[in-house]
Amino acid sequence: MSAAPGLFRPPPPQNEAVKSYAPGSPERTDLQLRLKEMQAQQIEIPLVIGGEEVRTGDTFESVMPHDKDHVLATVHSGGAPEVERAIKAAGEAWADWHRTPWEERAAVFLRAAELLAGPWRSTLNAATMLGQSKTAHQAEIDAACELIDFWRFNVEYMLRIYAEQPVSSPGTWNRMEYRPLEGFVFAVTPFNFTAIGGNLPTSAALMGNTVVWKPASTAAYSAYFLLRLYEAAGLPPGVINLVYGSGAAIGDPALASPDLAGVHFTGSTPVFQSIWKTIGDNIANYRNYPRIVGETGGKDFIVAHPSADAAAVATAIVRGSFEYQGQKCSAASRIFAPSNLWPEIKERLVEQVRSIKMGDVSDFQNFMGAVIDAGSFKTQKEAIEEAKAASKANVLVGGGYDDSEGFFVEPTVIETEDPNFRTMREELFGPVVTTFVYPEAKYGETLELIDKGAPYGLTGAVFARERDAVELAEEKLRYAAGNFYVNDKPTGAIVGQQPFGGARASGTNDKAGSMWNLIRWVSPRTIKETFVPPTDYRYPFMAPDGDQGAT
Repeated sequence: MSAAPGLFRPPPPQNEAVKSYAPGSPERTDLQLRLKEMQAQQIEIPLVIGGEEVRTGDTFESVMPHDKDHVLATVHSGGAPEVERAIKAAGEAWADWHRTPWEERAAVFLRAAELLAGPWRSTLNAATMLGQSKTAHQAEIDAACELIDFWRFNVEYMLRIYAEQPVSSPGTWNRMEYRPLEGFVFAVTPFNFTAIGGNLPTSAALMGNTVVWKPASTAAYSAYFLLRLYEAAGLPPGVINLVYGSGAAIGDPALASPDLAGVHFTGSTPVFQSIWKTIGDNIANYRNYPRIVGETGGKDFIVAHPSADAAAVATAIVRGSFEYQGQKCSAASRIFAPSNLWPEIKERLVEQVRSIKMGDVSDFQNFMGAVIDAGSFKTQKEAIEEAKAASKANVLVGGGYDDSEGFFVEPTVIETEDPNFRTMREELFGPVVTTFVYPEAKYGETLELIDKGAPYGLTGAVFARERDAVELAEEKLRYAAGNFYVNDKPTGAIVGQQPFGGARASGTNDKAGSMWNLIRWVSPRTIKETFVPPTDYRYPFMAPDGDQGAT
């Protein structure tokens, strides 16, 4: 496929507007109808390899976390044979896709963005609500708006990378070609954001790579509809190959392949560290050194200075900790409140948390749904019971849980006297937040405590009216958060506005939603062209003394 002549300018990206789903709005009517339709169906979900549906007969059920007996789909699982087939399909597709002009690749994902903004919006939102127990608002900002933004803005970031070119001396032309990686990219995506499930495979594909994609089993339902959306947008078969299965069944053969060119991962810190170790052990077997990009865990903080607005702090804690049941890698899970403000923050916090409604996300009055599965339910239950039994901690509000129908955990605030209490250090990934009250005169010491209190470095927030307090937090917490918020909750990063990612145990900080992520999926080649090459090997300095006419 040859490039068409012309310097093309794609539409300038804009953030997709978030729909309100208010009573009487057309989007509310459409979504409610689609929810009823999809709940009434039980579908069969195959693997999709090289554009072909693959049914293995080894299946698991995709259920609604808030109604665990309601089966949405029967999903086929793969293993080494299917991974090998997917790698082969990716290799065959790579032959054409890596040579496809950028504007043709961009057109596929810009079309996908328009389809998602329009006719596919209610389907992806409903799939995310039902399969991942998100409210309408949380699904809208994730499965619709954020993913649309990724696809639109990534095209601009791609062109920024391509525009980075070297200078040329007289008589020469130096060019930089940004080649796709040689091999396949292994994309591993989590349950908690449909947008991540969409972005990780497609960001690599946009840059000309082909992908083997393993979504979390608990997000199998929405992943299937994403794949169908790519097909509707015109993505060629084999560019993205969807393979379901356990981490070991899919990951082991994928990481063992000599053709592994990169890993694009979002998930837990231990799993990412295991992947990195496996790649290190296999390093001599690969054709190239694989690119490793990962966004992992967090133990994200909110710290309030004595000058902070107590009402704003309390609201930030509620939204930052309990939206989507705290199942965001950016969710606030440790709070540092000054003694002078704590009584007011505490009162407001208890009042707001007690007003939260939790239940079936199809009921739009609910602020929260269920946690994702039995494993998460167990983790939250154990943390709550530990706090109830501890001498230096107590449950301030919440603390209830019930898995009789769905995996429901009440929004829970723990108060502790011990800044090293387990729930202040370890990621729980659920609706449990722990508060520590510090003496108001020890703000600086508390910032140091925050920096050293957990191994992560993803998100964090400071609340203060005094500018000096903000500047001190920015300095002392420079490496404690890759996304740092001033007088705002530590969640809700928007593509094009807050590129997302953190370091330390939180990942490689390659910033999804920026050119810094996309540049990892290319391998630059420098090309120097000399217009009139020399025909004599001798340089002027070699001429004998007195021969001033020598050249």
